[in-house]
Amino acid sequence: MLNITTTGLYRSALSIFTCLSFLSVLIVPVATAAEQSEPTALVGGRLIDGFGNQPLANSVILVKNGLIEKVGTVDTLPVPTEYKIVSTEGMDVLPGLWENHAHLMLNGHANYKHWHKEYTPKLTNEIMPASAEQLLLAGITSARDLGAPLKDSITIKNKIDNGEIPGPRLFVSGPFLQHEAYPGTELYRWGVKNVEDAKKKVNKLADAGVDIIKLIDHDIMKIEVAQAIVDQAHKRNLVVVAHSHKPDEIRRGLEIGVDNFEHTGLTTAPEFPNDVITLLRERTAKGRIAGGPLYWTPTVEGLWNYDLTVANPERLDNTCWHRGLEQSTIDDIRGSLKNVGELEYMQLTPMRKPTLKRKIQQLKESGVVLLVGTDSGIPTKFHCQSTWNELAVWVNEMEISAMDTIRAATYWPSVLMKVNDKVGTVSEGKYADIIAVKGDVLRYINLLQHVDLVMKNGKVYKQDGKATADK
Repeated sequence: MLNITTTGLYRSALSIFTCLSFLSVLIVPVATAAEQSEPTALVGGRLIDGFGNQPLANSVILVKNGLIEKVGTVDTLPVPTEYKIVSTEGMDVLPGLWENHAHLMLNGHANYKHWHKEYTPKLTNEIMPASAEQLLLAGITSARDLGAPLKDSITIKNKIDNGEIPGPRLFVSGPFLQHEAYPGTELYRWGVKNVEDAKKKVNKLADAGVDIIKLIDHDIMKIEVAQAIVDQAHKRNLVVVAHSHKPDEIRRGLEIGVDNFEHTGLTTAPEFPNDVITLLRERTAKGRIAGGPLYWTPTVEGLWNYDLTVANPERLDNTCWHRGLEQSTIDDIRGSLKNVGELEYMQLTPMRKPTLKRKIQQLKESGVVLLVGTDSGIPTKFHCQSTWNELAVWVNEMEISAMDTIRAATYWPSVLMKVNDKVGTVSEGKYADIIAVKGDVLRYINLLQHVDLVMKNGKVYKQDGKATADK
């Protein structure tokens, strides 16, 4: 244990270094690559590591070459002199968040037919880069993009990986696979005719570099076709996610062995049918024998918050969603949301909202592992806002503890996506994907609407609540 004199000197040094660091950011608006690789120490905050452990007060996290080198406290882990000190005093420090159900090809516009016609040619150069940057600055350092044209998905994923554009680590599905693509959606939805076609399309996606296969309407596929999609995806080491809007999609999905269900249903039925819950309990009871936990991304915040947005549409005026978009695009999106209470897309939502608490309770009791995801990008849902709203609804409305909610947005997604050796927790040897927020997020989860620090792969993209590119 340090004596009072030593501790006082340490704190004084920390204050000096913090002030110098802040001044350097003001003087140099955009850091060079060499500066970004500078060894860094995050010092003083309370660490919530993602494992669910007791939070670590007065933490020290040493970051070097994009990796977390060591984790300790101010009393146990001295900061080497060559490390730049970034103060996290008064903050909670967490692993970077995951958004497990995003649509980077969408930016909240209310008219899909118009959007796809006008903006598909702009996906790679404007729309998806804007979505990616908005997610990152909201504290999302990993995201699953579940549905977009294949070429655009892979291009954006590679640009982020190569450091050409800012964004979260992307895990992409490319186009949905379904019985038959809806008219006008063939670019990002692929129909599957038979078993041979199923294997061919899965291989095409895998060869292109996707991480996920997304199934919808699999209940109307022939069982052998749906099974071939899942089996081929697993042979290619891909995760299979599936819609669960209809009870038969859940029944069929369990039969063919999908890994992760999405949503809580488009219907107004007050709960999941009893036989579905029985099947879920039987599947989760098998645990590792059945290939690991069964995951579920309920995406509830859009349904829960819609009537609140109609009552108070000021949220739509938050300019965070303008970032990266051309003015004409911003005007188009804003215009589409002018009469937010009259959106055809949302008219059934007020009838679906009362079903959510019961369905979430059923899912918790069934033993599935819940993941935080939002359908970010759909009408009224902006990438800079959606994820923290989902966290808040879970904690404040669905009676899920803040710690469990945070784990559903950090640790568990990394396990499902088979990258928990690299991300998902603040641990030695993993990528330095770290966020920090002023205050106590275990008591006030809404604080995550204003993430103060965003570090991805050791590079700081946001500090003192502002994007480093803007400083």
